[in-house]
Amino acid sequence: MRLAGKVAVITGGGSGIGLASVMKFAAEGANVVVADFNAQSGNAAVEAALREGYDVSFIETDVAREEHVEAMCEHALEAYGRLDILFNNAGVGGAIGPLTETTAEDWNYTFDVLAKGVFLGIKHGARVMRRQGTGGAIINTASIAGLSGDGGPLVYSAAKAAVINLSKSSAVELAPDYIRVNAICPGFIATPLNDEGNPEATKHAYAKSQPWPDYGRVEDIAGTALFLASDDATFVTGEAIVVDGGAIAQGPGRSLKFPKKSARNSRYSGITKGSTGAENKLRKLDTNETHNNQPDGAM
Repeated sequence: MRLAGKVAVITGGGSGIGLASVMKFAAEGANVVVADFNAQSGNAAVEAALREGYDVSFIETDVAREEHVEAMCEHALEAYGRLDILFNNAGVGGAIGPLTETTAEDWNYTFDVLAKGVFLGIKHGARVMRRQGTGGAIINTASIAGLSGDGGPLVYSAAKAAVINLSKSSAVELAPDYIRVNAICPGFIATPLNDEGNPEATKHAYAKSQPWPDYGRVEDIAGTALFLASDDATFVTGEAIVVDGGAIAQGPGRSLKFPKKSARNSRYSGITKGSTGAENKLRKLDTNETHNNQPDGAM
């Protein structure tokens, strides 16, 4: 098994990409800590893993709070004695709507979860790995939205661009300690974060949004994360690996095929909190306030 004897922490491990990664890492021999803001889904993930005979535990974690992230890493040490892999995967859709209607509060919330949460994970994960002296692997969920100007909501895209650069910069800093840092840039992946209660419609729309004639699955990202976590990726660091069915390769015409959620994007502004269990906060705009028709799919 590719991760036998390894200990992994996966944030946002209660659903979507995180849950798929929990199950895949555990199946490959890792002891896994599920860290999630949503205690209900986090505990359900542990129960599902235990039924398969995997060694998995849960800690409730708000990745935007440093004391929570530090406690998350300490939990891995207390439960399993070490920390080898940290997958900073937790995410939300965050601020949506036109730039001119976005509040500083919604900007801060989005960056707190998507960018600061990754920073804190790298910081405290690297401290543990350095003390161990045996290296490690840190993986961060970015997005193709962080690679262009039309890949997702504006604030979300900016935060994911920060994750990509942070991954590269920290890879350089941590290389002497044999700690690898990489980012994954998913394309249109069908997850609970973005199916809006209609997963089949989302899958259909996503299947038409890139050259590959099928929608992206959470297992596609979990498989890439497994590679980056394993010894097969020993010489891979500072990379932003795109997993998008050819969407980026398609070039300038790409934005024309994005799943449009114009009803929400052009008529609403506010914050979406995905699968955290917290309530979304949206306000309806006067249609005369904006003509914004940018794609709104969080990836």
